[in-house]
Amino acid sequence: MKAISIRQPWAWAILHAGKDIENRDWPTRFRSTVAVHAAKGMTGEEWASAVHYICDRTLLTVHSLPDALRNPVRSAIVGLVDIVDCVTRSDSPWFQGEYGFVLANPRPLKTPIPCRGALNFWDVPASIVEQIKEQLR
Repeated sequence: MKAISIRQPWAWAILHAGKDIENRDWPTRFRSTVAVHAAKGMTGEEWASAVHYICDRTLLTVHSLPDALRNPVRSAIVGLVDIVDCVTRSDSPWFQGEYGFVLANPRPLKTPIPCRGALNFWDVPASIVEQIKEQLR
């Protein structure tokens, strides 16, 4: 299974707020289910900017954020999503990149699985794949 590391709160938005595009500056031909890894890195400024962006596109307000968004999980696999396309244009309010990986069928895990991430797509260790499968049963 492949994974992709995504900074918070964007990983949360993919799994819980309808974020249907992952913006990147590189294209992909990859089409399959990927594990969503909440990256370790996140500055306070990045978080605040992203939260305002998320609030502008959802019914959330800065004052009504769920605890999972106020204290986001980091450095863990938090769910699965399907990559179904890669586009250079989209009507999605989430599109703002040079390339957008079109996402579908988000599946949050019940319990995050601690794991180191990597750049680009990377292979999830077999022991963690088993833990993911166990949670999805």
